[in-house]
Amino acid sequence: MRYVLFGKVNPDWVDKDERVTRSKRKLEELGIKLEAVLYTQGAYDFVDVISTRDPTAALAFSAWYATKGFGEIASMPAYTTDEFSDALKQIQE
Repeated sequence: MRYVLFGKVNPDWVDKDERVTRSKRKLEELGIKLEAVLYTQGAYDFVDVISTRDPTAALAFSAWYATKGFGEIASMPAYTTDEFSDALKQIQE
C-alpha cells in the first residue's frame, strides 16, 4: 500500500539533520519504503510518498514522529491509475 504523508516540522527541528536521520531509521524499522521526499511551502513543510505492506506502520510512524516532538503528519492512502480503474469496475452496474 502506498501513502502520501503531509508533514509539518516543529520550528525547533527545522535545521537539525537528526530529525531526518532518526525518521529514516524509524521508517526502515517499521518496514516502510521511502519513495519520495518533497519540500513544500504553504500549509505543509514536506510531502513524502511511502509504501508498506502493513497499513498500521504508516499510522505508527505518524504517532512516533509526533511523540518525538518533530512535528505533525497527516497521511492518506494513495492509489495508482490501475488501482483506481479496478475500483471503478467494482461499482459498474
